[in-house]
Amino acid sequence: MPDGAMTKTAMLEIADLHGFYGESHVLHGVSLEVRQGEVVTLLGRNGAGKTSTMRAIMGIMGKRTGSIRFQGTELIGMAQHKIPRLGIGYVPEERGIFSSLSVDENLTLPPVVKDGGMTVPQIYDLFPNLKGRGSTQGTRLSGGEQQMLAIARILRTGANLILLDEPTEGLAPVIIEQIGVAVRALKQRGFTIVLVEQNFRFAATIADRHYVMEEGHVVDMIPNDQLHANMDKLHTYLGV
Repeated sequence: MPDGAMTKTAMLEIADLHGFYGESHVLHGVSLEVRQGEVVTLLGRNGAGKTSTMRAIMGIMGKRTGSIRFQGTELIGMAQHKIPRLGIGYVPEERGIFSSLSVDENLTLPPVVKDGGMTVPQIYDLFPNLKGRGSTQGTRLSGGEQQMLAIARILRTGANLILLDEPTEGLAPVIIEQIGVAVRALKQRGFTIVLVEQNFRFAATIADRHYVMEEGHVVDMIPNDQLHANMDKLHTYLGV
């Protein structure tokens, strides 16, 4: 591995992962690892395979080969509905808020899969924008509040690995800042977080390490404390 200080046991280990949508081969040998308690980002241009990697972890993909191990359990070949029960929560880019349900109903809908989930009062402390909005219909929330709700409902379930796909996409800077505060608070609580992010300036404020993806595989890993020294390289990768 590129990082010489791999001391903690990996919570998530992906090795030579290939993924397919029908005949389309979208992941070409992805290898990465995430240690318990880390915040790790997947960076890359559109179409690099970041979201597909998350979908592969969750089994939302036609065919997967290689290895995806979560706390030592192999996910390749596992039925899709069993994967969240291991303690993996997924917040897709489209958020998936149920429009006909209230905030409270959205929050309490996902089943608890493991002990140790956050209580509703704890979640409202983490996302004060949602406090007092319990009876509000999900679609009446702002985009930022919907994103907070999408994250919040996973925290109740006891999942200890959270996958966030573009959590800041299209949000105002003040809301992005609040999402950052929440992610840092979740890290302090012991959650492990992997996020897909286009906004590497935001990513730099929350992450321990960054994997850079191109054309369906990982091309680089940059520790956050070396991000500034690698800025020229990162600009080339991301085309910014």
